[in-house]
Amino acid sequence: MTIIVLDGYTLNPGDLSWDELKALGPCEIHERVAPDEIVRYAGRGEIVLTNKARLSGDHLRQLPRLKYIGVLATGTNIVDLIAARELGIPVTNVPAYSTRSVAQTAMSLLLELTHNVGHHSRTVHEGRWTQCRDFAYWDRPLIELDGLTMGIIGYGQTGRAMGEVAAALGMRLLVCNPSPRTLPPPARQVDLETLLRESDVVSLHCPLTPETTNLVNAERLGWMKPTAFLLNTSRGPLVDEPALAEALNSGRLAGAGVDVLSAEPPPAGNPLLTAKNCFITPHFAWATRAARVRLMQTAVANIRAFLGGKPQNVVNGWEEGGVKTLKR
Repeated sequence: MTIIVLDGYTLNPGDLSWDELKALGPCEIHERVAPDEIVRYAGRGEIVLTNKARLSGDHLRQLPRLKYIGVLATGTNIVDLIAARELGIPVTNVPAYSTRSVAQTAMSLLLELTHNVGHHSRTVHEGRWTQCRDFAYWDRPLIELDGLTMGIIGYGQTGRAMGEVAAALGMRLLVCNPSPRTLPPPARQVDLETLLRESDVVSLHCPLTPETTNLVNAERLGWMKPTAFLLNTSRGPLVDEPALAEALNSGRLAGAGVDVLSAEPPPAGNPLLTAKNCFITPHFAWATRAARVRLMQTAVANIRAFLGGKPQNVVNGWEEGGVKTLKR
């Protein structure tokens, strides 16, 4: 079967190898494919891999050769899973490959908010320390995390990893999870309103669904402490961005750190780009080399399992049984 990679550049900008994938069959690896070119390129193969190139139901119905879709990520909202299932096409993802990297990025955003390391380093290089009358200076509050409360919304693998890091820094943990569970100390399960009202830091680690879109809106931002910080390393549309910008600019929220936005790349008019005390990184939490190596290895293993008749990491309810059960 021919393998088509629609947008391979972010996974492998040149520091990894495609050799294991190529060993599975003929490959076409494209760095990027424009939306209006998806059908033309995807139509050349039976196996299609995509990271952010969207495969709608309309696309899928125009791809009679397609037998398998592999999402080069954990989130699968870029594929019409229902249409794929109806057409007998299994869709797989790569779970948990970036768990530690995402937690590390979320914590780095929090540490920047609490210590403003980048700002103070810039002022030193600009000569301020050289000219200082004292041995030390700081011009923004320095906040100790020990004893503060971290609220984690979504307590899957990444949420738990974030909780471990926060607990190691002495933070108390509140958790809001769609499926309530018994949590080991120091975590405590609470409802969403309690979490937002009591937390000093709120970190989002939940998937994007119709129910979680604009999960953090103007009303819920109003529940948070004015001294609190919001972190989002999950999906941009979890947050009502104009409402967050207004909360930051008016001082109703102390700061935010986000690695994701509602549209990526963001338009110049995105209100968070000019909001006060808002640190934004370019959706790179997943992209450490170690995480991308795991992503590549699992994506290849997923295809190998499919070709062997026992697909793994299937996310659209397609029954196991392999190629023989396909409708096409």
